[in-house]
Amino acid sequence: MRIAQHQRPPRTGPAPQDWSTGAQPLTRRLQRLTERLRAFDRRRPLVWDLHLTGVFVFAALVDAAGGWRNVAFNDEVPSWLVLVMSLGFSVPLLWRRGHPLAVLLVMLPFSLVNAACGAHLQASFLQMIAVLNIALRLPLRTLVWSFCTVLVPLAVGATAYPVGSWDQQFVPMLYSFALVALLGLAVRSRQEYTASLVERARQLEVERDQQAQLAAAAERTRIAREMHDIIGHNLSVITGLADGGAYAAASSPQRAAQALEAIGTTSRQALTELRRLLDVLREDGDAPPAAELAPQPALTDLERLVDGVRGAGLPVDLTVEGDPGRLPAGRQLTVYRVVQEALTNSLKHGGPKATATVAVRYGADAVTVTVTDTGAGAGGGATRTGTGRGLAGMRERTAMYDGTLEAGPLRRPPGGWRVRLHLPKEPDQ
Repeated sequence: MRIAQHQRPPRTGPAPQDWSTGAQPLTRRLQRLTERLRAFDRRRPLVWDLHLTGVFVFAALVDAAGGWRNVAFNDEVPSWLVLVMSLGFSVPLLWRRGHPLAVLLVMLPFSLVNAACGAHLQASFLQMIAVLNIALRLPLRTLVWSFCTVLVPLAVGATAYPVGSWDQQFVPMLYSFALVALLGLAVRSRQEYTASLVERARQLEVERDQQAQLAAAAERTRIAREMHDIIGHNLSVITGLADGGAYAAASSPQRAAQALEAIGTTSRQALTELRRLLDVLREDGDAPPAAELAPQPALTDLERLVDGVRGAGLPVDLTVEGDPGRLPAGRQLTVYRVVQEALTNSLKHGGPKATATVAVRYGADAVTVTVTDTGAGAGGGATRTGTGRGLAGMRERTAMYDGTLEAGPLRRPPGGWRVRLHLPKEPDQ
């Protein structure tokens, strides 16, 4: 199995999300243009605020130049007061996004003067822009208070200049307020919904990356376990063959040559398996086809495994009962690795006169493997020194298939060590 590792290019800043996949070309262009404008606004918000506020100030001053008299209740209002009120309604909009409620409260005195003097400036409708920003950014309770703020000058104007019925003065303004508030709430809900989708997508990306990291860590653990089994077993066999060859070199050169030949064969087998495992870590995809297609050890390789241990100097008796049937490859590899690790430990710790027995029994619902040796070792059969990785690896492999593993010294003479594996078959077999 190969793990593809993709490296993302470094980012200099937050890239905008493209949500226009599958849309028409015009829609995609508009979406990209909108994202660029929003990104520019996020970087330099004052530029957009100054431009928009300048437009409103210009429109208010144009109305103050004389157009306000066409709709005024009192056209005798001094020009300087009209100018001050026009600036009071338009200039505070520069801070509408950061402090919309404060902007509306700043406009309130000018709105009261506008209603009391009867100028009825069109610039007073700029209060709706502050109301829109309140609906976009502040709680609903603040929106209710802003309604009261807009309603007070309206009541003052209706009292000072009662023109027509009360509904002619109140209802249009109430409609305007309601429409602006609903527009702000609709845009706000849409923005929050989109933000929640973006956050969920980000979380899914994080979870995907975490799952990939966990899968890579699990694969590295599997590779480490496989390397331990391969290197530990083959080096033990090579050590035994080398010791035997050195002992027989003086008295039996032919036996020494056979030991060297067996060392070469075992080394080549170990290198082949290591290359296959290391190919998993390759990123360039140039692994040799033969290494990629090399099969994992199976139950049919047990005889060859035992022969290699016998050649290293440990007499092994192999007994197989029953038919393995269609045992999955993963379970076959588990049985093979457990037998390999047990024989490796016997070869390393059993002593010069130790013998080993491997009994494999295929039952109707389980596979049972018992590996026993008669070696006393350095610890008298009670303990066997080592890193403990081999036993931990055997337990991990067994737990993957809900099996049980027992390993420990034999109490009755002549002593020794026993490893017993019970691996249930899959339910459908």
